[in-house]
Amino acid sequence: MRTTITVDSQVMEQLKERAAQSGGSVSRLIEQAVRLFLRAPTADADEEPFELVTFGAGGRFSQHNLDKASALLEAEDLERYGRRE
Repeated sequence: MRTTITVDSQVMEQLKERAAQSGGSVSRLIEQAVRLFLRAPTADADEEPFELVTFGAGGRFSQHNLDKASALLEAEDLERYGRRE
């Protein structure tokens, strides 16, 4: 079956290069790509969304900034060994 599609010029150039490398046609490459797309599993509407199970009342679980590893280690040391004066 013949049909007309609109393809970005950069994509078309890449398709032409790939077709030349493989010894096939652009039409054949597009057909193969569509077949692969159609074979891929689709998201099932009946599927329940993933929910991350957490414990506690929510909000921030630590009083420390977990993005700063050195500050976290320092706070842990101070808690464990106390301050030297």
